[in-house]
Amino acid sequence: QVQLVESGGGLVQAGGSLRLSCAASGRSFSSYIMAWFRQAPGKEREFVGAIRWSGSRPADADSVKGRFTISRDNAKNTVYLQMNSLKPEDTAVYHCAAGDVMSSLYSAYNYWGQGTQVTVSL
Repeated sequence: QVQLVESGGGLVQAGGSLRLSCAASGRSFSSYIMAWFRQAPGKEREFVGAIRWSGSRPADADSVKGRFTISRDNAKNTVYLQMNSLKPEDTAVYHCAAGDVMSSLYSAYNYWGQGTQVTVSL
């Protein structure tokens, strides 16, 4: 079992930056693939990025490539999402997730946090 708690969301102007954190508790955090998804009102949950336990070869969605960076600190049981050059269309609830397989499908992940709201204004 893994419990995930996101933090760091808030209101930011377009072009600004935020860093989200996802703190994990439970066993074997370092063995899981960690991912970020987001969900805007009225839209389906969207893959943002994922990272292996080693931190190597993170995967990012095309919509955020070059602007968002995912990283993890296994010693702190925490995964991060650094978001730069934010746009209004990035407004969503951001969720972190843990699973055994690197995938862009939300069904591949077993554990989910409650999410943190990110709002980007013009």
